[in-house]
Amino acid sequence: MSQTLAGAPALPTGTGTTADNRVEPPERRSRYGRDARRLLRFLVRRPGLLLSGVVISLVVLAAFWPTIFTARDPLLGVPSDRFHPPSGQHWFGTDELGRDVFTRVVHGSELSLKATLIAVAVAFVVGGAIGLLAGFVGGWVEDVLMRMVDVLLAIPALFLSLALVTALGFGTVKVAVAVGVASVAGFARVMRAEVLRIRLATYVEAARSSGARWHSVLLRHVLPNAMGPVLVLATLDFGTAILAVSSLSFLGYGAAPPAPEWGTLISTGRNYLANAWWLSTLPGFAVAATVLATNRVARALDGEWARQR
Repeated sequence: MSQTLAGAPALPTGTGTTADNRVEPPERRSRYGRDARRLLRFLVRRPGLLLSGVVISLVVLAAFWPTIFTARDPLLGVPSDRFHPPSGQHWFGTDELGRDVFTRVVHGSELSLKATLIAVAVAFVVGGAIGLLAGFVGGWVEDVLMRMVDVLLAIPALFLSLALVTALGFGTVKVAVAVGVASVAGFARVMRAEVLRIRLATYVEAARSSGARWHSVLLRHVLPNAMGPVLVLATLDFGTAILAVSSLSFLGYGAAPPAPEWGTLISTGRNYLANAWWLSTLPGFAVAATVLATNRVARALDGEWARQR
């Protein structure tokens, strides 16, 4: 029999309760509210940062879910629609084969963004590993690794990327690997500097004195505390990688036509600038907007990291 006791307090219902009917603490709700208001004030005072976040979100959505923005086929052209200027039906106009340029830019973001992610990942992993090993081990290992890094720094990044992609062959993935290898040196130097600073910290010395093994000190104390500046550098390098990947595609080293890579679209459209300016201008605008938005967000993250330190 389920009878309620007389005078027993009724359990609160409605909003503010969790899945097991426990009341969410008021201080937690107030903390969430304060955090939300603080974030809102932060974004309102920085409209450029808010706009940059919107641009990056749209590019990411276009790269992974292009059908959200367009249902057209980027490779299918209508000969009767050749060289139509931007309009309500074709936002970015059409090209020499009657293909919708907006559709090709949206689908091209997948190739360009994924190539950029591969490039930044290669630079982050390889450069971070070199800097971590050089800073933690020291001695002749550090000398050899950092002299290799100095050699990479002595070669302009674009020239090094050109040499590597010529050796590896053409293609989006090979372009991404070449751009990533050309960026290894910067990540290695930043990681090494952070490891050298953290290696002398009190908590690292205490861990060593307590008998912790070297790999435990490295993975539990040094690496997590040295990752912050390297992650900020990865965000800063993202815009540079987009430009490098697009530049190599513009030169013809990326995906072969009719693949709608951003650099390839700009390169193809330059042949028709006299009568179809939109073929190069609007894809170039997409590249510029993405790079500027990425740099703006990266500067905000860099400033926040510096303030917390």
